[in-house]
Amino acid sequence: MSSELLVERKAALTVLTLNRPDRLNALNASLVEALMEALRAAAADGTRLCVFRGSGKGFSGGFDFGGLDEMSDGDLVLRFLRIEQLLQAVWSAPFSTLALVHGACFGAAADLVSSCSRRIATPDARFRMPGLRFGVVLGTRRLAAVVGMDKARRLLESSSVFDASQALENGFLQELAEVDAWPEVTERVSAETTALPPAAQRALLAETRDERSDADLAALARSVAEPGLRARMQAYLEEVRSKR
Repeated sequence: MSSELLVERKAALTVLTLNRPDRLNALNASLVEALMEALRAAAADGTRLCVFRGSGKGFSGGFDFGGLDEMSDGDLVLRFLRIEQLLQAVWSAPFSTLALVHGACFGAAADLVSSCSRRIATPDARFRMPGLRFGVVLGTRRLAAVVGMDKARRLLESSSVFDASQALENGFLQELAEVDAWPEVTERVSAETTALPPAAQRALLAETRDERSDADLAALARSVAEPGLRARMQAYLEEVRSKR
């Protein structure tokens, strides 16, 4: 497994730690592939709970914009499609998933969190989903499934930063907990998710989520297929930098 992703397995618990702290754990192509590989392994090894964490000062800055000038629109399309497939793998996993978030959690990383069945963060965590600012439709329906359609529309239209207390209020998060409480939180959630027999847990997860993965992939594909994707992303980055 790549050093960009730390994998710890203990009994029926798998902990995945994003490990690119110098890049705020941004999701580059290799980290996405490592996550996909880890999820495939977890589906086959008896994992009942998979935990996502980030090393360093924050959970993840989302899509890695590094090297954008050297990428073609086609390169970017492939990367976004693979991220959508990762989000689908988390959303439809045959085991429970827990996101433990601290610090910044932006873009595709926030979509990763909203794909998890359990979502807990520190009080200082902050979130933003700016993809529609450059025309990328990623994770929209899953967010609506978590917080409700009206709240999802407001979050995505404004693409503004919302903090942990707001995320708890709107249902994006289910609980707040400081990092030093995370071992206890993980133990409690693990006990809860293994209370049912494995087959019953899988059935519960399958029956309580909306499965329209082909439609989600098609919506993303249509959005990123619009010519000028790289230019739109560059314009967005320039706008962000101008406001700092």
